[in-house]
Amino acid sequence: MKINPILLDGKALAKEIEINLRARVARIIQQTGTIPALATVLVGNDPSSEIYVNMKGKACERVGLVSVKVHLPETATTEELLDTIEKLNKDDNICGILLQHPVPEQINERLCFDKILPGKDVDGVTCHGFGRMVMGEKAYGSATPAGIISLLKHYNLTLEGKHAVVVGRSPILGKPIAMMLLNEDATVTICHSKTANLPGLIRQADIVVGAVGLPEFIKADWIKDNAIVIDAGYHKGGKGDIEIEKVKEKVMAYTPVPGGVGPMTIATLISQTVESAEMNSKSF
Repeated sequence: MKINPILLDGKALAKEIEINLRARVARIIQQTGTIPALATVLVGNDPSSEIYVNMKGKACERVGLVSVKVHLPETATTEELLDTIEKLNKDDNICGILLQHPVPEQINERLCFDKILPGKDVDGVTCHGFGRMVMGEKAYGSATPAGIISLLKHYNLTLEGKHAVVVGRSPILGKPIAMMLLNEDATVTICHSKTANLPGLIRQADIVVGAVGLPEFIKADWIKDNAIVIDAGYHKGGKGDIEIEKVKEKVMAYTPVPGGVGPMTIATLISQTVESAEMNSKSF
């Protein structure tokens, strides 16, 4: 029997979210007389990072936020970056701080992430925020995983009782999406590139999350029929971490690459910035 898979259209949902955010930002400006801002901090000259920062700046403009771009040189030190973040922490007009990953190797990225105040951690990168999220407490979720959960819920896909296999263990994607799925009452297996019998584990999955960072690492024949497939990777040529083109006709639902997870990451970042601005303005 032919399956009619659900295309999990992150691009379309992100547009819907932005319409709602524009109205919320307008209310904040009307009540406070100030325009809330998201600060993006870029260290070095990585072309991909520059593209991502510009995309986030354009998203700010679309909803009415100010985008404050801070660009430090490739030679910046951990101390210089910490000082920059501290200045942004103290600026009342800055409602959110995004430190673009990755930073140059001489910088202690984790130390700098954790310098961001919890109330301004709209990208969900601090250890404090991660711990609160794991415990089911209020926190800004890591933007990509939180965007994935929002996308799954938008399409009314059942997570409770499902076996989710997450391939990837990064602190800003693999680990947080595993914990978020666990909080939604899924049963979660965390795998990575060195996991023994990875194909066999993936074949058991009702939900597969590709977050390993390798192009088409997860093969189509590893994925069972009627699975939900989330591809959080993006590589040259429009490829993800999963062989989506070969798998999409047999699964229940899947994210396209591009147009699936990526737009939801930015929409979540902007949404959490607006939420922070509302908290600051007491208009929530």
